[in-house]
Amino acid sequence: MKRLLLALFLAACTSDGDRSSTKLADPAEVVDQDLMVALSQAKNFHHKARIYMSDGKSDDAIASVRQILALPFPANAPEADDVRLDARALLAKILVEKGRATEALQVVDEGLAASSRQSFFLANLYTVKGEVHEALAAATDTNKTYVTEQHHLAIEALDRSIQINKAIQKKLMEER
Repeated sequence: MKRLLLALFLAACTSDGDRSSTKLADPAEVVDQDLMVALSQAKNFHHKARIYMSDGKSDDAIASVRQILALPFPANAPEADDVRLDARALLAKILVEKGRATEALQVVDEGLAASSRQSFFLANLYTVKGEVHEALAAATDTNKTYVTEQHHLAIEALDRSIQINKAIQKKLMEER
């Protein structure tokens, strides 16, 4: 046991011959590890949600996606924004399937309000917003004014998605 502890201690020491100090982790490595753990957890929760959905367990799928939204990410990690936007898009789609389009719209709007930059995931959330407005319109056929309003809002959301994707595409083309 003493040999194992000694081996672990020596492995933690620097290899440059100075055995009197231990090597400290580079802060960037720690952030990268924290990010990778958070991304891995998000991937697993997302996968669980898909499995639950395939089994018809939408409440469990909703709970799994909500766990993604609660994950801690390193400060200022742009990936955190992407993961949360993607999770909100999936959550909204599940809620629409359950007939909870009003709640889905709230989930989408919260994500749009919290977004800090343009990305594919932001554009996708606007696409989902358009789909939610379509679902709201389809839920009634008696109020033509309401249906027209929801269709108009759906088109606005889809147009916003198109604008974001065009801007991203233009930027990518310029960088090449």
